[in-house]
Amino acid sequence: MEGSRTAIIDIGSNSIRLVVYQGPPRLPATLFNEKVLAGLGRSLAQTGAIDAEAFALAGSALARFGALAREMGCDDVRTVATAAVRDASNGHDLIALADRLGLTVELLPGEEEAKAAGYGVLSAIPEADGIVGDLGGGSLELVRVSGGQLHEHISFPLGVLRLADLRAKGGFERRVGRILEDSGWAGAGRGKPLYLVGGSWRSLARVDIHDRGYPLPILHGYAMAPARIELLRRKLPTLDKAWFKGVPHLSSGRVPTLAPATDLLGALLPVLGSSGTIVSAFGLREGLLYQRLSPEQAALDPLIVAARDEGQQLGRFPEHGDLLDRWIAPLFIDEPVADARLRHAACLLADTSWRANPEFRVELGVETALHGNWVGVDARDRAIMAAALAASLGAQPPCPAPIPALASAADLARANAWGLAIRLAQRLSGGVAGPLNRTSIRRAADGVELHWGEADRALGGESVEKRLKALGASLGLSTRMKTHEGSDRLS
Repeated sequence: MEGSRTAIIDIGSNSIRLVVYQGPPRLPATLFNEKVLAGLGRSLAQTGAIDAEAFALAGSALARFGALAREMGCDDVRTVATAAVRDASNGHDLIALADRLGLTVELLPGEEEAKAAGYGVLSAIPEADGIVGDLGGGSLELVRVSGGQLHEHISFPLGVLRLADLRAKGGFERRVGRILEDSGWAGAGRGKPLYLVGGSWRSLARVDIHDRGYPLPILHGYAMAPARIELLRRKLPTLDKAWFKGVPHLSSGRVPTLAPATDLLGALLPVLGSSGTIVSAFGLREGLLYQRLSPEQAALDPLIVAARDEGQQLGRFPEHGDLLDRWIAPLFIDEPVADARLRHAACLLADTSWRANPEFRVELGVETALHGNWVGVDARDRAIMAAALAASLGAQPPCPAPIPALASAADLARANAWGLAIRLAQRLSGGVAGPLNRTSIRRAADGVELHWGEADRALGGESVEKRLKALGASLGLSTRMKTHEGSDRLS
């Protein structure tokens, strides 16, 4: 149910995290997110057990997270544990402690951990085709995904907290390669991307964004080529603490894991045959939610679900976005499906800035598209949505930075036309359904035609004609207003 709250407490080998979700089942919003870097797996290689300090940190974190989940009125609290608890000789003691705190722990086998990570990526990137790599503190899970399905999957004891011993023995890349070859995973990437899941690899992406000066600091969908990873592998040992402090949102607790995580990634890519990497913001926790969905829910587009929810929360008229998309769609019937969904998302978000000061609505629209918590999109897609929203709110080309650096001029020109069509529809209708249900717009051979009944002529006026002309100019077409009875009026 959309009004219910679900909490997941994830007891990982490096961190313990509480995430509370609420909203549409297909893509609920994150209400709360907190982690504690307990380091449960750091002593496993030496002693086979969780050390006393990590155990104490875990206990206090679980007590706090359980109490918070109760205070937040969560209807469902799910506590899961992965490699460190699974492998530690005293893992059962931590499970018993959680039970005394009122938390029932699900100890996920490596196979289930891998599957959850794979489903998490599919939840955020339904078209994913490659290998999901989930790097935790205690293990590395690999999952082959394509066609919206999971295929082969495996778990390796190659967690970032376990790599020090392997690296110390020398021949690290050769040893990792042999592990993959012996398991039958050499060449499994087949020129496809490796989708990165896990805090250490996401932190590496933050470092790369900062080092490159990349203009859109959004992790989800961020791509790193093998050459960049090799550059970072050589560069990381030369950087000091002050440099890392300058990386936005980089946790200091993740810095020690960056070098081993990068070494592992550099060793994996050539053996797997992967073409490069793509970061996924979703992983195990989101995969657990995704596995509970019905087939009909799972098939929904995550971008459209999230944008519709945003529009309904912040817009004036609940039906406005979907109706806008249907009304302007006849102007853009030749567009690829992938772009049509971006247009639909822009329509769903078109009315979310109305409460802002009029002088700043464009800025808010651009901010919403560029930096919103969207999945199922990359930087180009965000830029196209931002350009459409900017035009719908009255911005004139060129688009503000960093939009032109993220999408082609042709992409942005098309998005500008979407925005002008949205702007016309909103002026014509006042944002309500009736006028859009009774009127239509289409692209004829010699121009753009706005069709309406005689009774709706009163809805016209200078502002409507002006916006129709602007739309036609963006498409390089003349415009006319035409009644259902057939009389024409050039605009």
